Formats: sequence, structure tokens, C-alpha cells
Amino acid sequence: MKRLFIIILIGIFLFPLISEADGIWVELSSTPLKRTESSSALVDDKIYLLGGFTPKGISKNVEVWDPKSGEWSRIIPLPRGLHHTTASVVNGKLYVIGGFDSGTWRPVNFNYEYDPEIHRWTPKAPMPTARGAHSAGVIEGKIHLVGGAHRKLLTLVNTPAHEVYDPETDSWETLPSMPTARDHLTVSVAGKKLFAIGGRVDVNYNNNLDANESYDVKTGQWDRHTPLPTARSGITSQVLNGLIHVFGGESGQGTFTENEAYDPSTNKWKTFMAMPSGRHGLASVLWKNEIHILTGGPKPGGGGSNTHYVFKLN
Repeated sequence: MKRLFIIILIGIFLFPLISEADGIWVELSSTPLKRTESSSALVDDKIYLLGGFTPKGISKNVEVWDPKSGEWSRIIPLPRGLHHTTASVVNGKLYVIGGFDSGTWRPVNFNYEYDPEIHRWTPKAPMPTARGAHSAGVIEGKIHLVGGAHRKLLTLVNTPAHEVYDPETDSWETLPSMPTARDHLTVSVAGKKLFAIGGRVDVNYNNNLDANESYDVKTGQWDRHTPLPTARSGITSQVLNGLIHVFGGESGQGTFTENEAYDPSTNKWKTFMAMPSGRHGLASVLWKNEIHILTGGPKPGGGGSNTHYVFKLN
């Protein structure tokens, strides 16, 4: 059942939509570009949005939102246009790793570091497996990259690859593979464990997965957990108050508004306030107990938007 959202103007760029016991959604100022399959990260208390598909093609633009002013600006662009890439932050520096760099979805293993103090992108040691539509999480200063799609002859197929980048030594390590190979999944870190949730088989959104698996850096092992209630892919996630919230996604029937949260302490899921509208290939950032949801496609398989929503608890 579709929910009715009432938009009430309370400022120049702040519009609360609806409030219930399970959270509230707020609409903020739109992003400058309409995008889908972009990536995002929090750097120096500012939200960075980069890459993805735009109406003008694959983007290398990097836009920055300042929560204090509520305004968007641009910084030096990526060295090349990328979509389905990842963005991670370690010690104040941004790392953009892997993705696809063409309309034919050519997987790449590029690893770029951005230093906000000197405003410079620097190539780093490439990822061992060229892949896109993978996902990343940071644990103890190292970037874990799992899943995605790579080329097998002329076809894009899943990889269960689990490779870890150490920015301090500019080196890579191969760790135990993810049990369920998949792409367009989401990754979040909770309790120093890497949770890989959802995704699809061989880039086919008609074959979505409900897999919920975690990697423990202490034991070096993967475990399976209660599946995602709604199998979906092209999703994003953030941890709020110890719960892993999984947003959006797509299938052949449409895009998802679901906001389902996993509690690692109980191995159970809870449904929270749905998104104002369905999106896939969306980006997200956690900032001061608020989850920012940025851009994403309103229809399966393409398109984009410049929406900027925030989810927070009452």
C-alpha cells in the first residue's frame, strides 16, 4: 500500500514529510546533478557525491554538500568517469576503487586517493580483481571490498572476491571469499564485522537475492544470518543506533521504497518508515545520527534523480 506524504515548508531547503513512531523523512536541497549508480562518503564532516550515470553520460564530477550552509559545491573531478564504484574514507582521505568506466560496463581495478588538504587525486595500487557493482566497508583502517561483477569472456558474471586494501602500506590482501557471489549488494560494518546484504545474480535485477552474510576479522570466517525480508538489489545501507538499515532497490517490477533494518544482536529484522519514493542505485551517508539518501533511479534499469532525503528516528 502506498503511503501519503505531506510536505510542509519549514525553511529554504528543509521539508519534513511525515512522522510516525518508526522514524521521520525529511527532504533537503536537491543535488546539482541527476544521478544514479553514484557513490558517496563523509569527508571532513561534508558529504561527497561522485560518479554514476547522468543525463549527459558517465560522470566524473564530485559534488560536496556542507550541512552547515545547506549548499552544494564542486571540487576537482575524478581522474575518469566511473559508475558502480565505491567510496571509502580512511584517516581523512577518500578512496574510490573499482567500478565500470564505460557504457559497455567495462570492469576496472583503478584505485584513486583524494587528499582534501592538497585537493589532489593520486593513483594507488590497483585492486587485484577488476570489478564493478561491488561494495566496500572499513574496519580498523583497512578497506574490505566484496562481490561485484567481472568479465568472463564477453559476459559480466558474479565474483565472490574479498580483497582488502591497506592505505598505510598501499598494499592488497586476499581474504576468504564471500559465500554468496553477487553484485549490486550493500555492505555495512557493525561490531567490527562486515555485513554483506542483498544483491543480484550476474547483474540481472530479475534475479534478486536475500542473502545476509557477515565476515569476522577476528576469526577470519563468514557466517550466514536471517535473510533480508525483501529480496532486492541496487540498494544502500547505513548503521543507525546499532541497526543496519537497508534502503531502496530495483527489480523487473519496479523500484523499492523499503526501509528494513537488521539487528545483529538479535538476528532479527524490523520494518521502519518507507522511503518517500522508490529508488535504485542510490547513495547514502550517515551524519550525526541521520541517514542521508542521495539521488538514484526512480525506474528500473536507468534514469536518475537529484533527490536528497534524510531518515532519522523520532
